[in-house]
Amino acid sequence: MTSSEAKAAELFTERYRIGPTDVTRRIERTVIGADWGANGYTTLAQAGKLGAELGLGPGVRLLDLGAGQGWPGVYLALTTGCQVILADVPTGGLRSAAARARLEGVAARAVPVSASARRLPFAGGTFDGVAHTDVLC
Repeated sequence: MTSSEAKAAELFTERYRIGPTDVTRRIERTVIGADWGANGYTTLAQAGKLGAELGLGPGVRLLDLGAGQGWPGVYLALTTGCQVILADVPTGGLRSAAARARLEGVAARAVPVSASARRLPFAGGTFDGVAHTDVLC
């Protein structure tokens, strides 16, 4: 892990430790359109468009880079039937993503992996699509 990745992981670990509140859930429902524990600004409509544009569906494999707490990757697994790998460096967010995937009944198709986009542990051609919403690279 690079020093910048370690710094980002530390920052987000603290952020994820706080957890959602009634106020943040209301804000998320108003701004994003749903309560998914989002840690970005992708709206429900934009997530749906992303799924359509990528042709997501059963048997399609998606890599969600910078997945954070799983928004919109877990949502896309639920609504399209795709398989998604949720990759990120901070493990706190990935634990939240795994919990949400279990809650939604898609844990077998929405799998968190602690990995940096700089050094992915996957062979070329593993995925049919890649998403990285609300990620600054």
